[in-house]
Amino acid sequence: MIQSLNTQTSAPLQAIAYVGLGSVYGKLLIGDKAFEFFNDANIADAIQIPWETIHHVEGVVTRQHKVRRQFVIVLKKQGNSKRQNNLRFSSKDAGKVLKLVREHLGNDKVVKAPTLVSKVKKLLTKRKS
Repeated sequence: MIQSLNTQTSAPLQAIAYVGLGSVYGKLLIGDKAFEFFNDANIADAIQIPWETIHHVEGVVTRQHKVRRQFVIVLKKQGNSKRQNNLRFSSKDAGKVLKLVREHLGNDKVVKAPTLVSKVKKLLTKRKS
């Protein structure tokens, strides 16, 4: 049995973690010390992310300013690595999850995910200069 890093947690929320080539159904626990995901099929298979290792969280927002189900946790760079690792999750209560995460990380670290159009614009502006 795996030990939780948190001393206080929110109520467990249903979620899906997109790990590797598949998806894993489980529960999210957002607590005072970490963001945790526990697999429904195997509780020993867990993802525990301390708040200090999270760079920012990206929520997917539509043009009508509605929060979609998916969100991405972007981790800080480890060692000499040049890229950041991402963990993608999905939940019916994504808005509630992002609000709970915002309480621990702050407003500046919970951001809107870039859209395809904004990524293309960014690539085109880099080439011009």
